[in-house]
Amino acid sequence: MMPESVAEDDRLSCKIAGILDECRLSHAVHNRKLKELAVVRSSAPPFCFFPPFARALLPLFSFPRRTVSAERTVRFIAAFVAHRDGGSAAACDAFLEEFLRFLLTATNASHRAARFRSCHIISEIIMRLPDDAEVSDEVWDEVIESMKQRLEDKVPAIRGLAVRALSRFASDVEDCSIVSLFLKNLPLEQNADVRKIIVLSLPPSSVTSSVIVGSTLDISESVRRAAYCVLANKFPLQSLSIKLRTAILQRGLSDRSSPVKRECLKMLKDTWLTKCCKGDPITLLRFLDVETYEAVGEAAMDALLQDGVVLVKEGQSIRQYLPKSEQSEGNCASGVQLMEAEVSLYWRTICNQLQKEAQGKGSDAANTTGTEAAFYASEASEKNDLLEAILPETISEYVDLVRAHLSAGPSHRFVARQLLLLGTMLDFSDSTNRKVASSFVQELLLRPPDYEVDDDGNKIAVGDCISLGGDRDWARAVSELARRINASPGEFEAAVASVLRELAQPCRERIADYVQWMHCLVVIGLLLENIESLRCLQDRAIEPAEILHSLLMPAAKQSHLDVQKAATRCLCLFGKLERRPNEDIIKQLRLLFIDGPKPVSVMAAKALLDLAAWHGPEEVDRAIGVDIQPSSIASTEFKPLDFSDTESIANIGVINLLYAAMEREIICEPDQSDDEENLHAVLGEGFAKFLLLGQRYPSIQACLHPLILSRLIILYFSDETKDMHRFRQCLSVFFEHYPALSPNHKASQNILTRCVSEAFVPVMRAMWPGVCGNPGGSSVMVSKMRKLAVQASRFMLQMMQMPMFSKELVEENTTEKNQGNNLSGSAEPKRDIDCVEEGLAIRIAAEVINCPDKKSSAGKSYISALCRVAILVQFRSVQQEAIKCMRALLSGMMASVSHDKELVRELNRMESRLKSIDMPTEQEVQDIFDKLGLDENLKNTAQMMLPVTPAPCSARAAPSRRRVRRKASDEQESDCESSAIPEVPMTVSRRSERASKTAAISKMISLSNIEFSDEEDEGGSDRASHCDSDDASDEAVT
Repeated sequence: MMPESVAEDDRLSCKIAGILDECRLSHAVHNRKLKELAVVRSSAPPFCFFPPFARALLPLFSFPRRTVSAERTVRFIAAFVAHRDGGSAAACDAFLEEFLRFLLTATNASHRAARFRSCHIISEIIMRLPDDAEVSDEVWDEVIESMKQRLEDKVPAIRGLAVRALSRFASDVEDCSIVSLFLKNLPLEQNADVRKIIVLSLPPSSVTSSVIVGSTLDISESVRRAAYCVLANKFPLQSLSIKLRTAILQRGLSDRSSPVKRECLKMLKDTWLTKCCKGDPITLLRFLDVETYEAVGEAAMDALLQDGVVLVKEGQSIRQYLPKSEQSEGNCASGVQLMEAEVSLYWRTICNQLQKEAQGKGSDAANTTGTEAAFYASEASEKNDLLEAILPETISEYVDLVRAHLSAGPSHRFVARQLLLLGTMLDFSDSTNRKVASSFVQELLLRPPDYEVDDDGNKIAVGDCISLGGDRDWARAVSELARRINASPGEFEAAVASVLRELAQPCRERIADYVQWMHCLVVIGLLLENIESLRCLQDRAIEPAEILHSLLMPAAKQSHLDVQKAATRCLCLFGKLERRPNEDIIKQLRLLFIDGPKPVSVMAAKALLDLAAWHGPEEVDRAIGVDIQPSSIASTEFKPLDFSDTESIANIGVINLLYAAMEREIICEPDQSDDEENLHAVLGEGFAKFLLLGQRYPSIQACLHPLILSRLIILYFSDETKDMHRFRQCLSVFFEHYPALSPNHKASQNILTRCVSEAFVPVMRAMWPGVCGNPGGSSVMVSKMRKLAVQASRFMLQMMQMPMFSKELVEENTTEKNQGNNLSGSAEPKRDIDCVEEGLAIRIAAEVINCPDKKSSAGKSYISALCRVAILVQFRSVQQEAIKCMRALLSGMMASVSHDKELVRELNRMESRLKSIDMPTEQEVQDIFDKLGLDENLKNTAQMMLPVTPAPCSARAAPSRRRVRRKASDEQESDCESSAIPEVPMTVSRRSERASKTAAISKMISLSNIEFSDEEDEGGSDRASHCDSDDASDEAVT
């Protein structure tokens, strides 16, 4: 019986292997071979089919790659295992359980290919398994637990297969552990393919919707595409909140990747518009809340119009909201049908698209000739005819339509603004139409701002209090319509000036109330924003001098905060239109900045920054008679200011004044959520612009740039600015571009990276708790502050290592390479020592050696953190001076951090790297210290620690070392101990004689407890050898 069973197993194995081999070659035979293999299983004796079947699969577990043939084999195996015969369903289920247990054993194998193939087959079986399959809960629990363990596998492909296997169980409502595990692993997963599978496997729910929407910001294009695919297929439009809908469209339609943008457009077009909104774009806009998210609604409409999905139906136009012809007589506004916000945005985007297409076709017709030009002209004419059919037939009808919505109250303000923007597409060539429209614009400008009355009877303006109508978008719409109507030169200025003269009358007579002052100031702001020079107001209804002295200066001295704020903004606009800064304006802005309320002070800071950037800081200071320091006299720091002493501040430059305010303590009010209105955010953004455009402002001396940069870095990493999101985003963009900008200066000096290098040590001194007078605090607070300081140090090192992309630097490097300045023979150019990261390492080493507080806990942690940053610096062989200087300072650094043995070992490794690239050339270290501006005492220290350049070998042979026999006399014992000191070259640096003597005495004292016999001759030599080795190791550490 035994030989017969073995023969039967071999026959079955060969039969199964032949079937699998045929399925490996072609997918077309799978169905036929599936039936054939099922017949083999049913005809085999019980418990005799599985062993040969498993043996036939063993070669597949040793093959780790995902080839086409292997994929065919796995799919066939999964289809066979998941197949259930009608007559032998129980046998099929038993075989399935047995095979799953077999695969579970392989999932825990140490061999990667076995784990991969077992997870591969399990995932295919689970995805193909019918719902009526009978598998015991115990087996499923084992499968789920095994796949959860494979989620932590080190191989990304195995993790992806485990996620795919678990995806079918993720929709279980009773057990949310799998979904929770997916949500936990998604932000931690490093592989993009695995993240994509996780996103595709998440079931639709309120918990997973926000996570999938967050994946639309993934760095991987495939993950972002998968997120939009899941949103389209699993989440109906109605199930998402308005915030999520708008975030999805805002990110997808503006994505940098074209495939992602197409996937988002497909979701918008096929799912949201066609399925959820029945093809109605107005219904789609209702789901997007266009009054709050106007830009998103406009982007969605533009995408649909460009794709040709939205078409204007016959008979649809804005005219259907106007009164019928029989109602045209009398008051037309009474018969106007009010629009919804979605309808107004719909028509505006359609009209904009038609106008763009008509202009584009017209340009094409003008640039071509013949039949092609006629074709383009015909298309342009069709677009223009369709646009005219949509817009109101006359200007009077248009004006009545807008007036009706204005009269309807604030709820229809959005519709009125959309209609104002539509007005720029009307034809105002007829003088009568232009007269009617001009009268309407004058009506809009004279319309008083909206306000509310509080319990005390005070009037409070509605809106931002600086723009016409309290809304910048409304003011822009009015100004665009006014300029479109008054298109001739000088007409716009004349029209607004005539309105302003009427509004200014009560203000000049000092009888205006709060609302009248605000109305006058917002119109002044509208006028100053839309003219190129004050000369445009000459010989108008109101002169520039009258605007300044009769309106703006008195308004800036008003007691009401909103009036002061609006007047400050207008003073800035007025000052930018002047050829040179005005003394009265600068003095008033400085006064408001120093003594004004916080909102007014922030607005004054913006004004001073704008004027300094526009005219130059030296012109602003010269306007008020501030003594300008000659450029030949370099000031290395700003003057400290006392803001309570107005007399001393009067003679301080504007840059010094603004920097002193930026150094003051940050005070964040609990009810303040807009970081743009924070004083430090405004000043930081302004100084970042000054640094980026440093060459345009030579009055801001280059030696002051590190101070400004240090303060910006400290503010960026400060815990007090964590809620200033716009400010941090601004600085993030600034830090990304600032070190990479390298203009070509004389002597190839890179001011930008030198500024980063010089700012490193001051930033670390200011941020590290417990050193340089900085307060400490609790252990938790100190730990948090140290982490921020370490993060800032790594950040500054990355700035130093950032490659340049300036065209001037590329030309400079090419010139230097052609001149052969590269010492190592590589193509890497050599730059000045204080412009590269090697110079930063030397500064760090100098700070570590000169740190006065090395014994306290704060001081030790401070210098240890500095050393860890220095270790990260990659020295290049081209910087030979820096290598020699750093090697000279390493022994001092090791002595300073001798309490940290691990750090000493890291510094030793760094010394070994430097030694391997150090070239035997004579260089002077003093020049490096002069360039870096380091202490004179450090130069002398470095000279003593500087490694000696190897000299030619002497012709005289060195005396050989020999053991000295101990004798009873003390003189001979002393000679023996002195001769035991090794005379070998030092590995790092050379000690001074005093230091060597101190180290030797310390070693002798530490070895005094060693017992040795005075009678044995070998004792002396053993002791000498022991002392010799210890002394050598001590020199290697120091």
